[in-house]
Amino acid sequence: MKLSHFAPLGATLAFVLATPVMAQDSTGAVDWTGPYIGGSFGYNWQKNDGEEHIRFDADADGEYDDVIRTGTGANAFSPGTCGGSARGATPGAGCNDDKDAIGWMGHVGYDRQFGSIVAGVVAEAGKAYISDSVTEYSTTPAFYEMTRRIDWNGNLRARLGYTTPGGFMPYITGGLAYAKVKNSFATSNGANSFTEVDRKEDAWGYTMGGGIEAKVSDNFSIGARYLWTRYNVDDYRVDVGAGSAPATNPFRITPSGGASMNRGDKFDTQSVMVTTSFRF
Repeated sequence: MKLSHFAPLGATLAFVLATPVMAQDSTGAVDWTGPYIGGSFGYNWQKNDGEEHIRFDADADGEYDDVIRTGTGANAFSPGTCGGSARGATPGAGCNDDKDAIGWMGHVGYDRQFGSIVAGVVAEAGKAYISDSVTEYSTTPAFYEMTRRIDWNGNLRARLGYTTPGGFMPYITGGLAYAKVKNSFATSNGANSFTEVDRKEDAWGYTMGGGIEAKVSDNFSIGARYLWTRYNVDDYRVDVGAGSAPATNPFRITPSGGASMNRGDKFDTQSVMVTTSFRF
């Protein structure tokens, strides 16, 4: 994780602390109770997944725990893997890093204040322009690459914060997360056939994090928040058939006469965003 990922959060925190709060009731205290709408903009990134592998189901039992072997019994995928997209048919050609990128979201929510405690709920939806690839290499040589991208994502979170009389509120948050995930496959193997199943997935998961927010007028607040999110994405698979490959092809000599490939891992993302809200 790079320190630069937290630059938006630091800049917003400095701005919030330096901004006078004008949203006060007759007693001089700020009131957060009420609905709000707004948006956020920031940066999304994902975990370092250099140890990730494509998994194989060679006996059609639905379990991706098999090894694809050559006619001599050797592991046909012994050259290894990379946690990104392939630059060539062998590991020596190198591997492109996954794409971390900007993102944006719109939100609607409601807060209720109880003394110095503020509790609420917020729903968000938007776009994270990130992609995550994994590549496996065979002894052919050939590469087999799976890539997933978030089409759009959203969440429904509870928030719990503590407000100062002047309207500065740190908070924790967490809840349900969803993403529409697009999958794709590429390979330099031109002999076997490859059929993709469930290219678009409904990925459900959960999210948690925290942030800060400050009221700068009766109807306007600014802040910053950090979220860690885990999506469950294990529906997508690629079925491998005979194609024009010879009878000695490793995929053809499996117990089922073919194989299925699956990533099977969790899709973890993180984000830091600045937020603005109009409060009613």
